[in-house]
Amino acid sequence: MVCLPDMATTENRPLILVTNDDGVFAPGLRVLTEVAKKHGDVVVVAPDKPQSGMGHAVTINGILRFATVDLMEGVSAYSTTGTPVDCVKLAIFKVLNRKPDLLLSGINHGANSSINVIYSGTMSAALEGAVEGIPSVGFSSLDHSHSADLEGARHVADVVVGNMLRHGLAEGICLNVNIPACPKEQLKGIRVCRQAKAFWLDDFDHRTDPGGKDYFWLTGKFKNFDKGEDTDEFALEHQYVSVVPVHYDLTAYHAIPQLQQWEI
Repeated sequence: MVCLPDMATTENRPLILVTNDDGVFAPGLRVLTEVAKKHGDVVVVAPDKPQSGMGHAVTINGILRFATVDLMEGVSAYSTTGTPVDCVKLAIFKVLNRKPDLLLSGINHGANSSINVIYSGTMSAALEGAVEGIPSVGFSSLDHSHSADLEGARHVADVVVGNMLRHGLAEGICLNVNIPACPKEQLKGIRVCRQAKAFWLDDFDHRTDPGGKDYFWLTGKFKNFDKGEDTDEFALEHQYVSVVPVHYDLTAYHAIPQLQQWEI
């Protein structure tokens, strides 16, 4: 076990685990780590390379390598060859000497609103934290650029983390927080929302490589079919930060009575 330095466990500060899916050196992770340092003792365990779109994948047919990273002063940081969920599992069971008080994932470069939550490595890391009983949150900025202005996202993360430490979260719940791609002063506020019924209309670009072999490149258009004003997509369109409570229980409870009528 790679234990925390003694100083990290003697100041009676919250222990905060930070991870992401863009890689340990992504700008969004650095910003989130700086925010976390204000609130507690921080350990970072993140992928050694981008792992976007990995969802809740775990490594079961390969090995996981692990290395110390010099990220910033006062932070114990490690990289792994695994997925975001692998990072969380390794952190909990092999790195930390106790469960963290909070798990922060992000800040992702790109939206994880509506249907994107099920594909997102950022949000799957947060959900894995919820599975382990840790108050968890995933942060995403709608700006995909590596040089995105993340000061608005920094402010939102600071507010959300402070509230989570003060009030906690219901067991099994994590938060999906998306921040519009606009300057901090243009953010209109924070709204608690439901997930919109919005989906990707998938397509594949059919191409041929120089060797004459066919290959496909996933493309598509994003379509919002939900006209509700209480959704994450509506909030983001109007420059509000969206906060959606998410849980890992995928049971469609409303369908149980109908299925119970089947002759089985």
